[in-house]
Amino acid sequence: MSNRIWIVIAVIYAAFFYWYTSFGGPLSDEEIEDSLTVLREAGMEPERLEVWEQFMRSDTGDDFAMLNALDLRDEPLQVEGVEPGDTAEDVMARYSEPFLGRALLSAAHPVMFGTAAAPAMDLWGIEGAHDWTAGALVRYRSRRDLMQQAVYASSLDIHRFKTASLEKTIAYPLDPWYQLGDPRLVLGMLLLILGLALQLRRTARGAG
Repeated sequence: MSNRIWIVIAVIYAAFFYWYTSFGGPLSDEEIEDSLTVLREAGMEPERLEVWEQFMRSDTGDDFAMLNALDLRDEPLQVEGVEPGDTAEDVMARYSEPFLGRALLSAAHPVMFGTAAAPAMDLWGIEGAHDWTAGALVRYRSRRDLMQQAVYASSLDIHRFKTASLEKTIAYPLDPWYQLGDPRLVLGMLLLILGLALQLRRTARGAG
């Protein structure tokens, strides 16, 4: 019975590790060209396309994190789908909920999120960036997953809600990046503790 416990624990951990970890390697040239075509057809400006292309062509194949600073408008722009009386938070949710909801299926998730407690306390070399509403760090399993998310968001036509709700934003990727609470490590430790506890319990029952 003790062996069965460890087999079940090993299977659970292996399944999680396989889901949470990227094994696809860097994006291929074909994948990059396909993604650029979608972004171009969605109306992305040439300057931004160059940034996205460089991001894809420098792919390491590993997970990465996107650092975001967000400043919501006092009132959202009245674009299609925005009703009178909607707040910027309401409109932003129409973008973030379907985007992050699907991203979770690909092991993307917020590492941290918080509301700004004060204006920027250390700032130079950039104008108009004193005031922010919130900040977030989102982990993605791979750049391939993010590009698939971008294509998915384009198909839903929800980007207008992001631009309607935000006064300004900065987002840039971190790779390599590190976190002390990697879920693979945390889950491994929890499963190890659970396995040892169950084994000790069965041993105590047998001795009794």
